[in-house]
Amino acid sequence: MDQHAAPAKQRIVVIDDSRDARRTCQLLLARLGHEVRTAEDATTGLELCREFQPHSVLCDISLPGMDGYEFARTVRQDPELSRVRLIAQTGHGLEDDIARSKAAGFDLHLTKPVDFTVLMRVFSAGSAGASGQPG
Repeated sequence: MDQHAAPAKQRIVVIDDSRDARRTCQLLLARLGHEVRTAEDATTGLELCREFQPHSVLCDISLPGMDGYEFARTVRQDPELSRVRLIAQTGHGLEDDIARSKAAGFDLHLTKPVDFTVLMRVFSAGSAGASGQPG
């Protein structure tokens, strides 16, 4: 099994500075049976990840302070978190944006607004991780 393949029930961290986006993702993912925690910035999200040990992180790129790219690089350098599946969720969807998120360490790049069916595929058992495309 791919190291980034999604287990049936996951621990997921959602990091987004938009309260509405965080809450919507939390509700949708919890409805799918996942345990979800949220953070409004990357620094808090990093602390939460170290405590909660999630399977996946859904992270906005444009965050105050530490942005999503720096967050991904930090996670990839942390031996305790390096295997976490990182999913960028951002309004930036150009080829350069996708390449930049991959270079920072994200496994998948989703462009907002993300359709619920896409989230369902991404967080279902056996979904693609490192390929950069939803299952």
